[in-house]
Amino acid sequence: MRFLFAFLLLVSVVQPVHLWAAETAAHPEASPYDELSEQAEVDAAVDAALGRASENGKRVILILGANWCHDSRGLAGWFEKPRFAAMLTEKYETVYVDAGTPQRKGEGRNQHLIERFGGKTQKNTPYVMVLSANGALLNRKDARSWRNAASRSEEEIFAYFAEEGWRRE
Repeated sequence: MRFLFAFLLLVSVVQPVHLWAAETAAHPEASPYDELSEQAEVDAAVDAALGRASENGKRVILILGANWCHDSRGLAGWFEKPRFAAMLTEKYETVYVDAGTPQRKGEGRNQHLIERFGGKTQKNTPYVMVLSANGALLNRKDARSWRNAASRSEEEIFAYFAEEGWRRE
């Protein structure tokens, strides 16, 4: 009887941990959103990516996200996987920018980038802008739609960037 009780106790503890591990393994996570203190640093990083894109015939993926944001970390985690990294390196320059906590207009960090590239006000993270090498916003309609990035499938995310799904606007 003691053995049965110990077994049931063990199963009740291990099972939830196992389920949690499977749930969090649904997508990888990374935390690349550094809190750059100066707007000039952020602008310089973006300008450098645009310059490299122009030289190499690429586009720029500019992601305003945050390390506190599950969806921002989820998207960044996929981007680190070898399959994504190879495709992204071939087609894009990627820049991660900390957006702070933009819950209301005027809050958060680096919101000037949205205005600079002609996007709509950011309410959620991540805000994913696909830019041409000359800074034209190519995915104006769905740049804000990435707030559910952690819920999207690997294939959906990969196809959007690999097959230039943003062109379907």
